Amino acid sequence: MTALLVLDAPDVARLPFDTALEIVAVFCAALSGGLAAVRKNFDLFGVLVLAWCTGLGGGLVRDVLIGAVPPVGIADWRLVASALAAGILIFFLNPRLERMRRSIIVLDAGALALFVLVGTVKALGLGVGLLPSVIVGMLTGIGGGVLRDLLTGEVPLILQDRQLYAIPALAGALVTAAVWQAGLLGVVAQLAIIALVFGFRLASLRLGWTAPGPWSSRGGSSGRM
Repeated sequence: MTALLVLDAPDVARLPFDTALEIVAVFCAALSGGLAAVRKNFDLFGVLVLAWCTGLGGGLVRDVLIGAVPPVGIADWRLVASALAAGILIFFLNPRLERMRRSIIVLDAGALALFVLVGTVKALGLGVGLLPSVIVGMLTGIGGGVLRDLLTGEVPLILQDRQLYAIPALAGALVTAAVWQAGLLGVVAQLAIIALVFGFRLASLRLGWTAPGPWSSRGGSSGRM
């Protein structure tokens, strides 16, 4: 989750306030991790660990996969502080924040969108190739949530409830790679990609879209679309 200015990428521009946006994105994602920890009755240390993993887990996975060391999840004190601040806030104010769960879901969708863009652009800038960059971008977006669910003993949400979480992330990474390849990844394009992923995620929640279930010979795909 480093700055979006990548020297080797064609026509990649820096988003306005991109560092501030990353800090906010980490904070929002870490809130969901802190809430999950509180619901599991974790102590303060457990809440902080889960908030850190959720806020920065995707970036850690990304940096390990593309060889960008040290990972920002341990190297950038601003991002670490943002995740820990979210954990502390949840630990002491969780009854009030629990009532804001819908707002946190919206903020988490924004964090997903930004993480996907940043992860894909960073991988592309390091020259790892289009397909690996798409995969890395998707993992950057969903990695924190997967770690959160695994550490709380839950089946990852993206597998359990068939929610459209990974699919918007994959779509955003694919579009980012295609626009980058065309040399058009300027500020406007980046903002449009963030809006695409954000809108896709929220629309899927609002309209109840889910991924298809296992195929049934008598009834077609089981489960509600």
